[in-house]
Amino acid sequence: MKKIIVTTQKANQRLDKFLAEEFFSLSRGEIIRQIKNQKVLVNGQVVKPSREISQNDVIEMDFELEEKKLKANGDLPIEIIFEDENILVLNKPFGIQMHPSAVEKEKTLANWLLAQYPEIENVHDESEEGYLRPGIVHRLDKDTSGLVVVAKNQKSFDELKRLFAQREMTKKYWAIVWGNLQEKQGKIEKPLARATDFRRQKVAVGRIRGKVRSALTLFRVLESQNSFDLIEAEPKTGRMHQIRIHFFSISHPIVGDKKYFLRKYKNLPIAGQARRQLLHARELHFELWGQKYDFVCPPPQDFEEFWKNID
Repeated sequence: MKKIIVTTQKANQRLDKFLAEEFFSLSRGEIIRQIKNQKVLVNGQVVKPSREISQNDVIEMDFELEEKKLKANGDLPIEIIFEDENILVLNKPFGIQMHPSAVEKEKTLANWLLAQYPEIENVHDESEEGYLRPGIVHRLDKDTSGLVVVAKNQKSFDELKRLFAQREMTKKYWAIVWGNLQEKQGKIEKPLARATDFRRQKVAVGRIRGKVRSALTLFRVLESQNSFDLIEAEPKTGRMHQIRIHFFSISHPIVGDKKYFLRKYKNLPIAGQARRQLLHARELHFELWGQKYDFVCPPPQDFEEFWKNID
């Protein structure tokens, strides 16, 4: 029987959502089915999937998880920008997930890493599903393109995680947003929290269930064309969907974003020309053990063509 003790950071959310996040190789539907079959207990009691968990709750699971084995798959278009004995810097195309999920188990960056660098199989954190993220210290959304740094050994993994946690990594993104911003540079500082559907974020205002996290994004407008701005965004915190939700919150959503959009833009003809959210991780700057690293990666063709073809 698997046992988990709920930490402060994971408290105050539904049981089924908590387990879906902890065991993302299982579908939420499968988790709900196991809870209803009384295969999941909280503090020794049968509960409902909607039960809100608290700090120090003891969750026991009496069902088999998937075999802990990540499948190697080297047949993915991942570009190596740089590598040395400690790190890899990659250009991730849009459309490729960072690691396996209940929906996609074999065509992710993690599967590619295992095929190309089998020695990093055991380079990960100590979480239950850390093995699904070998060497991965930060994430890009599936349809966000650009720079990703990967650790090649446990020492560099731990140090890179520390750099991200201490906000000693500088990440800069390019995005194309709807509308022209009044301010040509500035900041968006709005706390974020999970939405009720779990897979979205929302600006934390009013009554919020779950943890509220501070979020700060710096930005500047690089160019303007008609009713679009090309912007550079620098997240100073690393929240899920941070740049996307911040620009959506000021009524300038990223073009092509299917999760955070305004209805008035959704059905415009030009909206269909964006196959995904036009967000690209362009720059990455950090210092590792006294050595400075600076990387710049131009946006992919779909991004450049959309900007070029605006009438």
